[in-house]
Amino acid sequence: MPVKIERRRRGESRHVLIVDDEADIRELLDLTLARMGLIADCAASLAEARGYLTRRRYRLCLTDMRLPDGTGLELVRHIGETVTDLPVAVITAHGSTENAVSALKAGAFDYIAKPVSLEQLRALVKSALELSARDLPSSISIESSLLGNSPAIQQVRMLIDRVARSQAPVHITGESGSGKELAARLMHTLSARHEHVFVPVNCGAIPENLMESEFFGYRKGAFTGASEDRNGFFQAADGGTLFLDEVADLPLSMQVKLLRVIQEKRVRKVGATVEEPVDVRIICATHQDIKALVEQGRFRQDLFYRINVIELRMPALRECCEDIPLLAQRILEKIAREAGVGLPLLAPEAIAALQNYRFPGNVRELENILERALALMGGDRIEVADLNIADAQSSNLPSAAATLQDHLDQVERQAILDALEKTKQNRTAAARFLGITFRSLRYRMARLGMNK
Repeated sequence: MPVKIERRRRGESRHVLIVDDEADIRELLDLTLARMGLIADCAASLAEARGYLTRRRYRLCLTDMRLPDGTGLELVRHIGETVTDLPVAVITAHGSTENAVSALKAGAFDYIAKPVSLEQLRALVKSALELSARDLPSSISIESSLLGNSPAIQQVRMLIDRVARSQAPVHITGESGSGKELAARLMHTLSARHEHVFVPVNCGAIPENLMESEFFGYRKGAFTGASEDRNGFFQAADGGTLFLDEVADLPLSMQVKLLRVIQEKRVRKVGATVEEPVDVRIICATHQDIKALVEQGRFRQDLFYRINVIELRMPALRECCEDIPLLAQRILEKIAREAGVGLPLLAPEAIAALQNYRFPGNVRELENILERALALMGGDRIEVADLNIADAQSSNLPSAAATLQDHLDQVERQAILDALEKTKQNRTAAARFLGITFRSLRYRMARLGMNK
């Protein structure tokens, strides 16, 4: 069984371990790190690297994938078992997506492809040093942001804390309203990128003809109306995190471009002739079943493989019913404070009713129910009748005389009406709230006769 190495206080060492069997690569990396004020120990084999790790504390390990006596993946796993706070970056062959993904899944901090770009190398080293030098926020900050004590929520918090220390792409799944963006923001806050920006993008809200310029930017004169150079989402998120919400809504043509940027870590503005490097961590989310979309040919398998390095599933609220009293209390505190009114009590019967409700809209629906109840309650506490969820519960069940399509149309119509009411009849915002594209919302409203 591996013996844990005792670590001194972070930030004391300036040493980096380089592991590569090619002398010229070791020399290139050594010189680059020396210019950054770092001291490199160079190993030519897995055994030599293990020896160095027993004798010295390092801030970063850079290892080639192929070694004479093993693989870089073996070293990644060895470090993960013995020196848990040491970031490891793997050097892969050019275009070797499979090796890069395997390294990230094994626990690597990041990867860089051959031929090594010195600009990308310096950005990688800087991120790794920031991660190892700072004291990461404790789990208390996660608990205060992601409330609940149910096993499902505790597992989510544990995974967020772990993956925040990596650069690996994360794919967050879960129903609408389950807190996918909250999880992404927590990963960013707990990461080495926390001092840089978090850029959220709703992929379903961008017209297809504007996607390339919105994501990658454009040069002056690239098209009519391009009166000046403009950065896109990737340039805006440089050094930070780019959160692609509802990534399954991207058209296939855009999926190809996104895959290339993720693999090469470079973007080309519309109208430009050269690419520019970007240092961005990608976190994606969707409420759809992407695996099914891949089978249907609506989502590229290679892109799914690339963004789904680590999957985080946000549980539905009905799976965490024991957390509802705590969530309801915190939500009421927030709503009452913003409204400038006293905090109402929540009757025990009302709490029981909430715990028995299915919550198809999850935490977002709980917020809506409590906000409405606070506005309509007659006394100083919220009763079951104030929640108005009995009718909602029964409306989810089709009557004996109704056809399945009639019932589905009724549910869909009500969901659209609720979204339009919440967004003050702003259809673009309503589509975003429902997690669908604006085009899809228009089609659904026309089919249901709601445009009259």
